[in-house]
Amino acid sequence: MSRYDVFNGDADGIFALLQLRRVHPCDAILVTDIKREVALLSRLPAVAGDQVTVLDLSMASNRDDLERLLAAGVDVEYVDHHHAGEPLQHPRLQATIDLSPHTCTSLLVDRMLSGRERIWALAGAYGDNLLAEADALAQQMGLTEAERDAAYQLGTLVNYNGYGRHLDDLHLHPAELYRALQSYDTPLQALSDPHSPVAQLQQGYQADLNQAEALEPERQTPGGRVYRLPDAAWVHRISGVFANALANAHPEQAIALMTPLRDGHWRVSVRAPLACPQGADLLCRQFVSGGGRARAAGINRLEEHSVADFIAAFEQQYSGIK
Repeated sequence: MSRYDVFNGDADGIFALLQLRRVHPCDAILVTDIKREVALLSRLPAVAGDQVTVLDLSMASNRDDLERLLAAGVDVEYVDHHHAGEPLQHPRLQATIDLSPHTCTSLLVDRMLSGRERIWALAGAYGDNLLAEADALAQQMGLTEAERDAAYQLGTLVNYNGYGRHLDDLHLHPAELYRALQSYDTPLQALSDPHSPVAQLQQGYQADLNQAEALEPERQTPGGRVYRLPDAAWVHRISGVFANALANAHPEQAIALMTPLRDGHWRVSVRAPLACPQGADLLCRQFVSGGGRARAAGINRLEEHSVADFIAAFEQQYSGIK
């Protein structure tokens, strides 16, 4: 029998798994990738008796392989907050799916564990840009300002590390980063250790963010901003965190970042206005390879001839907070 931990390479996926394995340790094969690479169950063999835990990956994007594994006799625990498609019931499937725009996989795992590793759930929520929810949780926990800031900083940095065109764009492989974080009891410990890989992320993050902050929107309306970004490794790394930063700075506007792909098409990240965090998934699912959740979604490959249609749909969806 083999065990597999399959998780998104962003902050939410990593901190969800970190909580789970601190409470329920086990020797599992790690399967992960860049944030946008979500169809990870295709990489697993179907062997009866195997056990699989899936965290922060859309069930809709993994539906066929999930059914393949279940039919072969694999037990699957699935925790996620993205679009799941039609409900799936199977005696070997234990699923916790919550599509609320006010939660994330780290918070779902925190609920499952009755808060036993809540400080890491907080880092995951901050990384997923659930700032109001995370701040309320930090206050409820009675954290010091230093403890809260450490959870915010670490969540942001780990999320930053998950973005790229491929693994070579990342500073650290998500599995390597997860293993390194297992050595610490709190985010503050991880940030305070000069030998932690977090120091490398801090340097890269600041350099990339400095370049991103010099960019101007290509289009701007009362309801949203559209940025067409240059083709550079730093752009692919910073795009998710930059989108969150813009959303936080302009809470009544939606944000769309268009990042070029090598085939001449575009990868799109969308953030709904924080003042009304809805509709990003509905917008993106109008286009092939689009998906996500209500407050944050994307399109993996938007063809050049569809760019004008996307911008028109974006501006119609977000014509301004009423």
